[in-house]
Amino acid sequence: MLLAEQADVAHTTSEVRLLAAVLLSIGAIILLITRLRLHPFLALLLGSGTLAAVASVPFDKLLGSFVTGFGSTIAGVGLLIGLGAMLGRLLADSGGANIVADAVLARSSPRLLPWAVASIAAVLGLPLFFEVGVVLLIPIVLLVARRGNVPLLRVGIPALAGLSVLHGLVPPHPGPLVAVDALKADLGVTLAFGLVAAVPTLIVAGPLYARIAERWVGPLDIPTATAPEAERTGPAPSVVAVLATILLPVTLMLAKALSDVVIDNPKSLVQRIFDTIGTPLVALLAATLVAMVTLGKASGLDRIGVAGIIEKSLGPIAGIVFIVGAGGGFKQTLIDVGVGDAVSSWSEKWQIPALVLGWLIAVLIRLATGSATVATITAAGIVSPLAADMSTAHVALLVLAVGAGSLFFSHVNDAGFWLVKEYFGMSVGQTLKSWSVMETLISVVGFAMVLLLSAFV
Repeated sequence: MLLAEQADVAHTTSEVRLLAAVLLSIGAIILLITRLRLHPFLALLLGSGTLAAVASVPFDKLLGSFVTGFGSTIAGVGLLIGLGAMLGRLLADSGGANIVADAVLARSSPRLLPWAVASIAAVLGLPLFFEVGVVLLIPIVLLVARRGNVPLLRVGIPALAGLSVLHGLVPPHPGPLVAVDALKADLGVTLAFGLVAAVPTLIVAGPLYARIAERWVGPLDIPTATAPEAERTGPAPSVVAVLATILLPVTLMLAKALSDVVIDNPKSLVQRIFDTIGTPLVALLAATLVAMVTLGKASGLDRIGVAGIIEKSLGPIAGIVFIVGAGGGFKQTLIDVGVGDAVSSWSEKWQIPALVLGWLIAVLIRLATGSATVATITAAGIVSPLAADMSTAHVALLVLAVGAGSLFFSHVNDAGFWLVKEYFGMSVGQTLKSWSVMETLISVVGFAMVLLLSAFV
């Protein structure tokens, strides 16, 4: 009995120390960036060192975790950011982004502009990874803000909300699909409920919150890194060509998701083809190659001109790639010291309804690790035994509860936080007030919609 009590005390002490290490490391990162003006890459690296020191973990082990996380994040996201930057630059410098921006402005009054941007982002973001959607939409958002003479966040927040809502609530996006698989949910039912929950969530966290965010954050200079250096006076690609090029990776990825559901046979030649061309890397590579013709040559550029645009596209994103990678490195150090396991252990002791439990676990893991994917996988795994006794509709709602929780309050340990910060040219404080609050609204409103739907099914 005494040994058991001593073991419990030791375990509790270890968990408290781990919690203190996490809080201090995150606090150190924020202070290093905001007060000492240290580059975020170095701040994240030093934050990992703080975590190692307070948690009494050998520094070389934590450094190895950081390097592993950095490498895996760059491997998964770096190429996508690079290809997306190429496509975005071609879209901008060819005049294609101008055409889309003009079409949006011509058909939308200034009052309706945020709603139009949110709708476009939601449609384009359906099967896209968030990072890919960001780099595809940034040139359009910047031009709409500049030409419409509206504050950047008034259209930027709706665009980000459109992408993020889909990221957490609507399959066939990879996040919800992970939970669908783990909980053995019905994809069609989950998709239907996800769309119902997504619409009001997008309205609240997008156009409605954008008005508040622009006043809270203050005026922002519109970044020019992804915008054309000068107004083009030569030929420009057609609207059809621009839209077809933008939608190509969307179509390929959506076709892959549909083939997985309709064919559902890994040995099928058709499914193998779609599995190949529908992967984000191949889809975005194909779109970039097509854009070199439909956007480059169609706007009067020769091969040298197109090559010059491609070359110019990579320089501005070097810092972004390193910061995003460092965010992934810090996330991996948190995971390797046992933060996810500690959160899971605490949550198992709570006697809470399944929907609330799934959301809370995802929230805690998201806050601790910064990874929506890790939060989704872990939370879905913890509550999966509860799904066995639930109806088809409630299992689908459990998927959405986990997805909503995985988006809660993105901050400095989330690679997406740094991606948004750098692309929009904001400070850490401004990013917290805009992006982080928007993510929290999506999580809370999305979960509220899940609870509301659960009362009727």
